[in-house]
Amino acid sequence: MGRHEDTLRALFDDSIRSNIPWSNIESMLRSLGAEVTEGRGSRVRVFLRGVRAVFHRPHPQKETDRGAVRSVRRFLSEAGIKPE
Repeated sequence: MGRHEDTLRALFDDSIRSNIPWSNIESMLRSLGAEVTEGRGSRVRVFLRGVRAVFHRPHPQKETDRGAVRSVRRFLSEAGIKPE
């Protein structure tokens, strides 16, 4: 998984990071088999392993903030995904 594995590890770092590019997160989700669809405005709907979530794509910056990282981490945990 390479780059995607690095993104997954960054999401689960002990110190919550705020410099993970959203495009890397979205690409990793797709590689895990997630269905990613556009919502209204900056919303992104994600469905993975029976779990649904809606995230806001950051703008104008490209990196996620700590709150978004926490949300993505919680979503992945609920879907049974954690770094090895």
